[in-house]
Amino acid sequence: MTTHDMAKAAKNASIHLAAMSTDRKNAALAAVADALAREREQILAANAADLQAAKENDLASPLLKRLKFDDKKLADVVDGIESLIGLPDPVGQTQSATELDAGLNLYRVTCPIGVIGVIFESRPDALVQISTLCLKSGNAVLLKGGSEAVNTNRALAAVITEASVEAGLPEGWLQLLETRADVQEMLSMDENIDLLVPRGSNEFVKYIMDNSNIPVLGHADGICHAYVDAAADVGKAVAIAVDSKCQYVAVCNALETLLVHASIAEAFLPVAQAALTERGVELRGCSRTRQIIEVDQATEEDWRTEYLELILSIRVVDSLDDAVAHINTYGSGHTDVIVTEARQSADRFFALVDSGDIFWNCSTRFSDGFRYGLGAEVGISTNKIHARGPVGLDGLVIYQWRLIGNGQTVAPYADGEASFTHKPLDAPCPL
Repeated sequence: MTTHDMAKAAKNASIHLAAMSTDRKNAALAAVADALAREREQILAANAADLQAAKENDLASPLLKRLKFDDKKLADVVDGIESLIGLPDPVGQTQSATELDAGLNLYRVTCPIGVIGVIFESRPDALVQISTLCLKSGNAVLLKGGSEAVNTNRALAAVITEASVEAGLPEGWLQLLETRADVQEMLSMDENIDLLVPRGSNEFVKYIMDNSNIPVLGHADGICHAYVDAAADVGKAVAIAVDSKCQYVAVCNALETLLVHASIAEAFLPVAQAALTERGVELRGCSRTRQIIEVDQATEEDWRTEYLELILSIRVVDSLDDAVAHINTYGSGHTDVIVTEARQSADRFFALVDSGDIFWNCSTRFSDGFRYGLGAEVGISTNKIHARGPVGLDGLVIYQWRLIGNGQTVAPYADGEASFTHKPLDAPCPL
């Protein structure tokens, strides 16, 4: 089957999937969860083959960590599906209701986007998360994962497809693409693909945007910051920095740059250095940082780098506004944190930082669709369109206007014989 045929099949399936009942979709999700657990050996064997090939090809350590799909990750994705089943169906929700005139009522109702094309990195668990989110939100999906995970992706896609179709979903709702040529073909399929979600570097996302007429939900680099304010609690700040950097390093919500107010730097930096180096973190600092602790020199490039490794850059700043200026200059709009005991500082930070996720006194690692209760995520959007931050179920639906009348025509209103009432209604759409 050609890429065009696969996209067309997904488009046809999306029409039927959009009309599926909540019970049918939840039953399909339950079947997928059972099948993934049942086919454990097959899936783990496929991943072992991918890991072996990746090691032979000297795949970078961060990518190897993302590629690994073990019992824990299998359990995590099954837990995610079970959580997803318990979430409300995002389709068919009435967002607003207005009486235009007596017996003429207008409703704004959520509906699936249609066909979503997702290009994602070497994380097989992402395939499960993305496909099940699309299922619950009534969208068909074309998936293109990293070539390093080809065997694992094939195994997972086959299990999900077979289980969901047996549970009543339309054939063709999930399609797995495998080559770069497939991606190039996707970019021209605006008749069959309604939204593209590329997960990767800024350059990659920009390339997709520049070479397709399909709307793009961009997931840029994860250059995340923590700013330790003058009024920060040192112990709290150290714990947040360590968790943000070290809890799981090869992900887009891991900390990459630490900004420290000059007035607290001498008290904070030595303690932070001890805690971070104990966890194997290589520190790079500005000249002011290096006057307090012994670290390598940070360069301009460090402020722009998503390491995805145990490397952290540190910069001492004179004010909260200087920290904000650094974040808005070098950040990717992903997740940024302020550590402070001063509510006024947190207020200002929240008002000025231009990112999808802004936290006060907690780890950047909370920036995640599953942790938000969204039922995992398709990706992180740094765009300023209908979805921003972790894109879960709500980010995978759009809306349509539904007008229900009883023979009304526009002429009386245009001629001044009738007038609109425009009264808000407190009732869901009946259709």
